[in-house]
Amino acid sequence: MSAANSNKPLTVAVTGMNAKPDNPGPGLAVARCLRLHYGDQIRIIGLGYDVLDPGLYLHEISDASYLLPYPSAGEQQLIERMTYIQQQESIDVLIPCLDAELLSFTRLHHEFEQLGIAMLIPDVAQLRDRNKDRLGELAQSAGIRYPETKNITSADFFYRCHDDGWKYPMVVKGIFYDATVVHNPDEGAAAFRDVAANWGYPVLVQRYVEGHEVNLTAVGDGKGRLLGSVMMRKQAVTDKGKAWSCVTVEDQHLLSDANKLAEALQWAGPLEVEMLKEKDGQYLLIEINPRFPAWIYLAAEADSNLPAALVQLICGEEVTLGTPKTGMMMIRYAQETVIDLKTFEAMSMYGGCIPADHLRHRTPNENKNGVES
Repeated sequence: MSAANSNKPLTVAVTGMNAKPDNPGPGLAVARCLRLHYGDQIRIIGLGYDVLDPGLYLHEISDASYLLPYPSAGEQQLIERMTYIQQQESIDVLIPCLDAELLSFTRLHHEFEQLGIAMLIPDVAQLRDRNKDRLGELAQSAGIRYPETKNITSADFFYRCHDDGWKYPMVVKGIFYDATVVHNPDEGAAAFRDVAANWGYPVLVQRYVEGHEVNLTAVGDGKGRLLGSVMMRKQAVTDKGKAWSCVTVEDQHLLSDANKLAEALQWAGPLEVEMLKEKDGQYLLIEINPRFPAWIYLAAEADSNLPAALVQLICGEEVTLGTPKTGMMMIRYAQETVIDLKTFEAMSMYGGCIPADHLRHRTPNENKNGVES
């Protein structure tokens, strides 16, 4: 597909419009990147899972916004909801931004194509092979160091872990999200219960390693190559370990290992590779996230707008990426979004809204989503 042959603005839908200060979703940052690159030559449809997702109400970012059913509701509800949204918005490209939703979107890839919605995302096998509970096998096959990790299904592990050679501190992780450093059995059991309640089983425990974290984000072309790699070092983190401040760097070891992983996986679509650089200079693979990170806007300001490049790749256009600048620093902040109650009620009752100042971009026949604007 090519946007250049169409008289209408390109319409791109972006999920993950939540913005919790301690654990923000990537969707809002991805949408900001698209707005930075395309300006008014694009329509952005914000998709979220919670009526309190603030990105749904930022009119300068989203031209229209809709709620999706939670992944636990099942794939049939997802495709029915997306069919309805597609009837209203004529979406050209969809960028999923959350780990927990990727499997459903991947399984429904053919159905989305039939709706006229294009995506570039990993397939089921690629998602499976980078799962946290299988990452050790992938790292070993690619020749990359990985900290010892164990799947557990009971909090009893934390009270008998010394019998198996495990020592505190250690890291407790969910299969999709969350990572908590624990220092004693009670902390471990509490973290286990929290993770299991939020993300299910298995819960993972990982050897704690001291060092500083370096991350890489890029777009995989599905043929073993990474496009537009941008790397950063975390300067300050939230309680959940998310970047509150970070700076772009150039790290050839990180880039080399990321390329090995992309080649091994034949990765398609966005990804983030997280590694830990130990005090002795050695590297350990921590995670591979199957989407853009929440810090992706830093990449755009560093002259490598990866979300825009992804859209160009999907549309069959020439991909334009600059050489990322090092020494660009991001500092995250929280900002209040104020909306009127009528808008909130529309989202709560109907699951969608179109900002009034964007109605001029639609014809009267297109304003049929059943929501007062």
